[in-house]
Amino acid sequence: MTLLTHHDTDKKNAEGLKLSEELLEALAKFQQIELEDFELDAKELEIIFEAGAAGQVMPKLKLPAAVPGGKPVNMLQAAFVPPIETYPNKITEVKLGGTRSEGGTRGRSLTIGGEVSPAFYTFEKPLTHKPVVTLDVFDMEVPLSKAVKMHVKDVVGDPAAWAKLAVEKFGADMVTVHLISIDPLLKDAKPQDAVKTVEKILQAVDVPLVIGGCGDPVKDADVFEAICNAFPNERFLISSVTRDMDVERCAKYIKKNGHAVLSFTPMDLNLARELNRRLYDYLAREDIVMDLTTAALGYGLDYAFTNMERARIGGLMGDSELAHPMSSGTTNAWAAREAWLKMSAEWEPRELRGPLWEVTTALTLLLAGVDLFMMMHPAAVKTLKDVTNYLTSGKKADPAKYVDWVKVKA
Repeated sequence: MTLLTHHDTDKKNAEGLKLSEELLEALAKFQQIELEDFELDAKELEIIFEAGAAGQVMPKLKLPAAVPGGKPVNMLQAAFVPPIETYPNKITEVKLGGTRSEGGTRGRSLTIGGEVSPAFYTFEKPLTHKPVVTLDVFDMEVPLSKAVKMHVKDVVGDPAAWAKLAVEKFGADMVTVHLISIDPLLKDAKPQDAVKTVEKILQAVDVPLVIGGCGDPVKDADVFEAICNAFPNERFLISSVTRDMDVERCAKYIKKNGHAVLSFTPMDLNLARELNRRLYDYLAREDIVMDLTTAALGYGLDYAFTNMERARIGGLMGDSELAHPMSSGTTNAWAAREAWLKMSAEWEPRELRGPLWEVTTALTLLLAGVDLFMMMHPAAVKTLKDVTNYLTSGKKADPAKYVDWVKVKA
C-alpha cells in the first residue's frame, strides 16, 4: 500500500511525473490518498526520508519480555527424528574368493555391496557388508616410499612371502597381485610366468585374490586369460578390464572360469555406464565391480568423492548401470609427492605424514560408499579398519561427553 499526499504531487509534477486528472482532483479534495496494488515502472528510483519520517515508515520492534528467573541455565530438550528415506534400488552383491566346496582353494569368501541406503546412514538401514581391504603385492622390485619399504623390505621381490606378511601381520582381508613384470617395457614376462607367481601366492595365503595387470591392454588380456584358465572357480577379481581392451574376449573367459571383473573407467559416469553395458552382454551383474578412479588427497580427492557419491546415489535411485560395488585404488595416495617428499620441519616426520595421506584418502572415500580398498601402508590399513569397525559396531554415543562445552553459566 502506498501513501500519496497533495504536497508530493507538486514535487513530482515538477520532476516530470504525470498524474491523471482524476487522481489530482482526489488529492485536492482529500489532501492524501492510499493506493492499493500500486506498481511503478521506473529506470531509476530514489527514495528520500525526511527528518522524522523513518520512525513512521520502519516497523516497530517488539522486544522480548525478560526471562523469568534470570539467565537460562539449562539447554532446551528437543527430540530429534532423523529423516528416514527409502530407495527404489539396491546395490548388487558380488562374492569374491571360491572356497573348496565351490571348487576353489580359498579358506573363506567375501561379499561386498548389497547396500540399500547411502554409506553409513545407519539411522535408515545398517550396512549390509563391511568394506574390505586388500593389500598390494608386486611380483618384482619396484620403487617404494621409505615409509612403506621399511615395513616390507624383507619380502620385496618375493610376492608369496609379501602376501603372507600382508595377511598374517597387517590384517589384509584380500591380497592384490600386481603383475608388473609382464609389462612389455619392463621384463615382458610371459603369461605362464604370471601363472606360476599366482600359484605361489595361492599356496601362501587362503584369502581371496585380486589379479592386477600392467596396464598394457593387449598383454593384460593375454595374461588374464592364462590365469583364468589355470585357476577356475577361484573367483578372482580380475583388475581390470577397460574400454580399450577386447571386452568381449575378456568377459567370455572370465565368465567361463567363474571369476569377477573390475570395470575401470577414468572419472566419467557415462563411460562407466557404457563399459558396464558392454559387459552385461556376457557377464551377470553379480560379476562386476566398478573402479571409477581414485584421485588422492591434494590431487582431486573432492572430484573423486563427488563422482563416487553420485554413482552410489544414482544406483540406489534406480540407475542399474551404476548399482555395483565400488573399488578404490587408495594406494594412489602415494603418487602424491606430499605423501613421501622430504619437507620443512613442521611437516615432518614423513614416516607419519605418508600413512596419514593414505588413510585420509581412504576415510573420505569410505563415506562416498567404497566397498573395496586397495592399500599399502599397514598403519593406514589398521586405522581404516578400526574406524570401520567402530562405525558398524552399533554402539551409541554418550551425548554428555560432547555437550560440556556448551553449558551456560548462571
